[in-house]
Amino acid sequence: MDALNELMGGFATALTPTNLFYVLLGVLLGTAIGVLPGIGPAMTVALLLPLTRGLEVETALIMFAGIYYGGMYGGSTTSILLNTPGESASVVTAIEGNKMARSGRAAQALATAAIGSFVAGTIATLLLALVAPTVADLAVEVSPADTFAIMVLAFIAVTSVLGSSRLRGLAALGLGLTIGLIGIDPTSGQQRLTFGIPELADGIDVVVVAVGLFAVGEALWTAAHLRRRPIDVIPVGNPRMSRQDFRRSWKPWLRGTAIGFPFGAVPAGGAEIPTFLSYVSEKRLSKHPEEFGEGAIEGVAGPEATNNASAAGGLVPLLTLGIPVTATAAVMLAAIQSYGIEPGPRLFETEPVLVWGLIASLFIGNTALLVLNLPLAPVWARLLRIPRSYLYAGILFFSSLGAYAANASPFDLLLLLAIGALGFMMRRYGLPILPAIIGVILGPFAEEELRQALQISNGQLSGLVTPLTVIVYVIVALVLLWPLVRRFLPRKAAVPVLADAVHEIEEAHHHHGLTDSVSVERHADDGDRTS
Repeated sequence: MDALNELMGGFATALTPTNLFYVLLGVLLGTAIGVLPGIGPAMTVALLLPLTRGLEVETALIMFAGIYYGGMYGGSTTSILLNTPGESASVVTAIEGNKMARSGRAAQALATAAIGSFVAGTIATLLLALVAPTVADLAVEVSPADTFAIMVLAFIAVTSVLGSSRLRGLAALGLGLTIGLIGIDPTSGQQRLTFGIPELADGIDVVVVAVGLFAVGEALWTAAHLRRRPIDVIPVGNPRMSRQDFRRSWKPWLRGTAIGFPFGAVPAGGAEIPTFLSYVSEKRLSKHPEEFGEGAIEGVAGPEATNNASAAGGLVPLLTLGIPVTATAAVMLAAIQSYGIEPGPRLFETEPVLVWGLIASLFIGNTALLVLNLPLAPVWARLLRIPRSYLYAGILFFSSLGAYAANASPFDLLLLLAIGALGFMMRRYGLPILPAIIGVILGPFAEEELRQALQISNGQLSGLVTPLTVIVYVIVALVLLWPLVRRFLPRKAAVPVLADAVHEIEEAHHHHGLTDSVSVERHADDGDRTS
């Protein structure tokens, strides 16, 4: 009951006229930018991050709640109408959603995606409100050694799940950890990797890193592969669903929620695997399996619900442990940190107004998405016709403006260009972006927890061994060794649904050419790319 009482107090914070205005503004901005070709939720949040600089912290994060869900909704629109998912978790929506659109059922596909997102997001946010305080209470008892082990698990899992190669994932993580080391050593006070440049002594602003890797890197890549060809946008009326569509969709919505939330709540769980599990499950349970591959509405309803439930679940480790599990959550962590607030076990005690106002605003943003975006779907479809040259020129302009506004430093513009060039090269060589940004954000905190653990044990490595760390390191070892072990297992030993999901992931990644969770639009143009 305490959680529900706190949630009521959160609604009192979120429903003030100012905060209500900003959550509605966030929904509109998030959807408008997220719906544009090649821009996923993570890039949307990164691009709009500087807009919240002048706001109160509660208002800024409430606005981000709207941007977060608005960007997710926009990603499903591009998946359905353009067959270009905004992130790897939206690949499954493109498989069936675009087929539905091409057969004249774009309105139904958009409607089931929107309503499914609302249902899953509402249930998952309620679960977040009930689960997160308990997790936070347990996390208070976690020692620095335990926290360091959990962060290592997050690093290893995020490099293993994403990308076409674990080696590339580790390389991207190494780049992020290196960028995170730049600045002054908190223990010795010595400068690290600053090369004598005074502006680097305080480190690189996470906002600059996020905007550079996501927005500038994507804009440069798209410009390098730009083809002047019209975008074939499928026309759409006001989304609507028949009774039969509702009968076929409501069970996938609930099953998708049940699959997505636990995966999101596990550090480094992400949304990619659960969306494919949802798709495979719906294919097995459907009374119309022959429609899969031809535009089955269950293939849109289930994965979209899973994706949004996983997004809400991802806020559990973000708020209670300070560990982001997706690229979008990583950028939201950067937003919270920019106000000098450190997410972690004590956040619910030190910033209750902020936390419960944010959770309550998720309910409001979710409802606003449904009310506003169903009638506005034709407007978002028209936005897809913006020429890409104008679109990415605008992205570069607003990225530069936002990076400069962060600290009013011209040096940050040079850093933005350099990090944008790094993002371009990462895309060129297939390095995923998420491990890099998580390395930048979590690297310094992992170092701090490691040093605290060693100081407590007077430098003895035995201080890193506790009952919890043993369990975590065993899981890390299993994740690292699983590809090798799987070769020696008989095929029947694999879980059928999970094996099918992995097969679907490989096929979809091959079809869409996805190498990371953010860059998408470029893959249609990879024909000009020379290896």
